Amino acid sequence: MTKHVVVIGGGVTGAAIAYDLAQRGARVTLLERGSIGSGTSGRTHGLLHSGCRYVKDVDVARECYLENVTLRRIAPFLFEKNGGLFVAIDESDLKYKDFFLKKCEEAGIPVKELDRNEALRLEPNLNPELKAAVLVPDGTFDPLKVLLSFLASAKLHGADIRPFSEVVGFRIESGAIKAVRVLDKTSEREYELEADYVVNATGAWANKVARLAGLSVPVKPSPGVMVALNARIGHRVFNRLNKPGDGDIIIHQRGTSVIGTTSWVVEDPDTVTIPREHVELMLKRGTELAPIVAKLKVKATFVSSRPLVGAVQASTGREVSRSFAIIDHAREGVENFASIIGGKFTTARLMAEKMADFVAERIGITQPCRTADTPLAPYWSYFT
Repeated sequence: MTKHVVVIGGGVTGAAIAYDLAQRGARVTLLERGSIGSGTSGRTHGLLHSGCRYVKDVDVARECYLENVTLRRIAPFLFEKNGGLFVAIDESDLKYKDFFLKKCEEAGIPVKELDRNEALRLEPNLNPELKAAVLVPDGTFDPLKVLLSFLASAKLHGADIRPFSEVVGFRIESGAIKAVRVLDKTSEREYELEADYVVNATGAWANKVARLAGLSVPVKPSPGVMVALNARIGHRVFNRLNKPGDGDIIIHQRGTSVIGTTSWVVEDPDTVTIPREHVELMLKRGTELAPIVAKLKVKATFVSSRPLVGAVQASTGREVSRSFAIIDHAREGVENFASIIGGKFTTARLMAEKMADFVAERIGITQPCRTADTPLAPYWSYFT
């Protein structure tokens, strides 16, 4: 462990990268400016994607489904394998069905068309006026537990995990980062951490971190509002059978159901607030999927900012690919610095594999990735 890699960002992508690199033999330090799960990863609605929401892009859908299968294999204790239903409520949804089924087949995602009575037998709280339903291999999870499992696995391989450690600058010499300047928020002490390579895995905050080195990252922070209800109203995930839109999904886990999500684009993810009209829209659209929503109380509302890749033509963020990108900052004059943006919680392990491949090639590590076949450590071992 002679090469030291500093990973900035303690969300699921950063945690998975730290684990992958540590497993290959690198010395890894992960820096997170807040508590574990305090960013986007801790505020996701907890959907283990089947890929069906993104069938317009067959490659992204296939990628999502394959990672779904991998995660179920390496950490079965983390996921509720409850499946999901895509439901047609109106004629527009019904017109989308043939396209949806065709694209699922192209992506290799196993789905099954159900008639109305079958769907209502499985999920009695669905809209009784539904016109069609498709069973898909969705799942759900507790975001913090998944995050802690990746971090626990990283620690088992020697990674140093440092929450409340904010990157405030870099020492750059001869076109390379020699050290990362870190503010330890627990002691209010600032120190330098020398590094052979630096990975910026801060998601929606990636451009803010890159600017500390005089660089830029083409990330578009896209917040989305979610509404948690005070009861669980179903077993399987409820999806609207149409292209992705506002309020088109209800995820059930433990004792609650979460309606999601809106989407818009901002410049600074640290200044996002929850618009009241977004909450009202979530409840309205959620009621269209499951009329019982109108009778329930709101338990909580929250917002998270997705790190979408590239420029957008409109203000919603729905036009942007859900795939991911690795940005090599050597093209901008800093040889040992790279950023990773985009993707989804479900594809974090794959993103980490590609990022670790990229870093390993540059620092001389020849060990291959083994995370797809190695069981994750239990989340509770992070604390022991």
